[in-house]
Amino acid sequence: MCLAIPAKVIRVEGASALVMIEDTEYNASLLLLDDVKAGDYVMLHAGFAIQKVDEEEAKETMRLLLEVEGFKPGQADEIH
Repeated sequence: MCLAIPAKVIRVEGASALVMIEDTEYNASLLLLDDVKAGDYVMLHAGFAIQKVDEEEAKETMRLLLEVEGFKPGQADEIH
């Protein structure tokens, strides 16, 4: 099973972005998306931003993920 995690874009640098999941920062590739800017929310899978989502959807998705027993946002890069 593959899982995408919602992340907030902190900074965009070319085709890469610094994103935040809960309190942890990650580097993400933006090669699959156009027009991503700081403040946007994206779904992150295996280091790639694969879809833009609105803030409400991102927060609801994270809330649901946190209800899953054993899910830890800091391990998001290990989930694919």
